[in-house]
Amino acid sequence: MMISGVALYFYTKILLEKEIEEELYSNKARIERILAQEGEFIDFESILQVKKVQHQEAEQLQDTLIYDPSQNEIELFRQLSGTKIINGTNYKITVRAMIIESEDILYAIVFTFFTIIFLAFIFLFYLNKSRNEKLWKPFFTNLTKLKNFSVRSDKPLQLVDSEVLEFHELHKELKILTSKIQTDYKNLKQFTEDVSHEMQTPLAIMQAKIDTVINDGEINETQFHQFSSLQSDISRLKQLNKKLILLAKIENDQFTTNEVISLNKLINDTVLNFKELFSIDFLIEENATINVKMDFSLATVLCNNLLSNAVKHNFNNQSIDIKIFDRKLQVINAGEEMLSRPDQVFERFYKESRQKESTGLGLSIVKKICDYYHFVPTYSFETVHYSKKNRGRHIFQIDFSAYKD
Repeated sequence: MMISGVALYFYTKILLEKEIEEELYSNKARIERILAQEGEFIDFESILQVKKVQHQEAEQLQDTLIYDPSQNEIELFRQLSGTKIINGTNYKITVRAMIIESEDILYAIVFTFFTIIFLAFIFLFYLNKSRNEKLWKPFFTNLTKLKNFSVRSDKPLQLVDSEVLEFHELHKELKILTSKIQTDYKNLKQFTEDVSHEMQTPLAIMQAKIDTVINDGEINETQFHQFSSLQSDISRLKQLNKKLILLAKIENDQFTTNEVISLNKLINDTVLNFKELFSIDFLIEENATINVKMDFSLATVLCNNLLSNAVKHNFNNQSIDIKIFDRKLQVINAGEEMLSRPDQVFERFYKESRQKESTGLGLSIVKKICDYYHFVPTYSFETVHYSKKNRGRHIFQIDFSAYKD
């Protein structure tokens, strides 16, 4: 538009000059005819002038400035002058025409173009807006439905079709994809349930048969140790199987029954159970009350795994500290040194301990439960003094501040 505006300005200016020149030549020819017929001509002030001269002059076409008393200002004129011998008399004929000033042309073009651009913008804006709303309405409708889509639902994803080819193809592929995801989820869920049921039974049978052999059979000490080791491995395999199934259930979002749980009460109940199993002192310090809305079984697993980890890795059977304050829970146990890879402590199968009963899944389950409910688990190590020796404390903390219902 800018380039065409400049071109239009020069084109219009040249066109007007040519038209004025044609008009000047035409007027000069008329005056010559009148002089030839009547022998005299009346001047029209600054527009037409006729003079008798002695000598011939060449024809001239030029611009000139002349004062216009009617406008009380100096105007720009295009002037054509030349001599002509008519009926034996030498006449100098001068004709003038007012020129439209360049500024006026420029202002007219700029105003016209800005008006056209503004009107075109208004028209295209509302045209595109209404058209785009119509074109994109199915897309945003489907986007909303996709956001609300759940793989747990038995109903297929119902999308609105569109006349736009690309949206139609996207709609078709999304239906295929979501249908496959729902099928895969159901198969995975069924597989998890089947594994949970089918594997526990043969493992229990194997353990029972080993118990029978140990109790009823005549075996030597070597065989007894071998059977005991096998029984321990089966027990560990059962425990590993349960934990993996629990992780799968959490990832598949199968815990939907939430209730308000007093974390203080749950911790105290868990500590009572642990005191019956382990001869370790548990020191509970409660400076706040924490209530969270979550599945009770997951809350129990969370507390059990935290305390179980502290008991397994506690140094020299020292007391385990449990602190509840400012929507935070800390479980602290004694340790010889900081973990070599503290950033991986919540990852699956990460173990620094060589204890056979450790599966390496306890803290990863804690992390998975925390992620599920937007809790924040952290690990830190603090150096303290035990009997004139530098020891330390492993601190596992759960921050419930970011908890959402």
